[in-house]
Amino acid sequence: MSTLVGVGAAYRRLARYSGRRRPPAQAVDRTSPLVVTVVRPEADEVVSLRLARPEGEPLPSWRPGAHLDLTLPSGLVRQYSLCGDPGDLSHYRVAVRRIGEASGEVHTLKPGTKVNVRGPRNAFPFVAAESYVFIAGGIGITPILPMVRAADTRGAGWRLVYTGRSRESMPFVEELSDLPDDRVWLRPDTEYGIPASGAELLEGVPDGASVYCCGPTPMITGVRVDLELTGARAVYFERFSTPPIVGGRPYTVVLRRSGHTLAVPADRSTLDVVREVLPDVAFSCRQGFCGTCAVATPDGGSVRICVDRGPAVLEL
Repeated sequence: MSTLVGVGAAYRRLARYSGRRRPPAQAVDRTSPLVVTVVRPEADEVVSLRLARPEGEPLPSWRPGAHLDLTLPSGLVRQYSLCGDPGDLSHYRVAVRRIGEASGEVHTLKPGTKVNVRGPRNAFPFVAAESYVFIAGGIGITPILPMVRAADTRGAGWRLVYTGRSRESMPFVEELSDLPDDRVWLRPDTEYGIPASGAELLEGVPDGASVYCCGPTPMITGVRVDLELTGARAVYFERFSTPPIVGGRPYTVVLRRSGHTLAVPADRSTLDVVREVLPDVAFSCRQGFCGTCAVATPDGGSVRICVDRGPAVLEL
């Protein structure tokens, strides 16, 4: 090892005088123009899209848990989990429930519509383990579905608990029918009377299992609270809505360019208050990972106004 260190040091000294410099790193643009090839109803108020390159070339690879930044024809940008087969790079598949302006636009798209996507990116990585329990709520099945397939292919122990308001509202139920019945538990609220508690969703979790959970915030909260009652090794989760603000304090932000000074209450985000005076300010995921809401500060830094809380001067 000491010989290798000496050789490395000598090489660096020679490189210093060689007149050669490492070229600057080039930014990689991972934005791709794609076309909608298939639009398919998957459940009440849920459609799936197949997205492919116009000339049919293979798409960049991805792993379970990855998502795309989808730029719609209107210019709105939203994140959607990939829910197809990572081994089939002829197209990407996403599924979208109609709940707002952007998702409503997705539901109007037709085959042949051109869109731009950025990614894939992964903020919900699937980590190797001996056994898994997957918990999905409604449209939260989208990142979970490729994980289930991957665990099954690897021969790992796994179990899927899939809940939703009703069987008709739960996408990909038919697609799950080719998996072993004893490993998949469908639990629609309408068939059980009430939404499931965290303890119910976690019932029978094997010791040392990794728990992957995606769905509404109350469901995720219940799972996280009741996890200590099990012998699970860890829980990994992804929300589809803004996390609640707990224990916040009021503060003030200054919008330097527009001249506004805004009071942000303890239970609201900077983004919420800024949009009352600047409704066109950009945002997307509302959870801080996509970076769309980052706003520059006079000192050269930036603030993610959807999640970063505290007094600030913003270049808005």
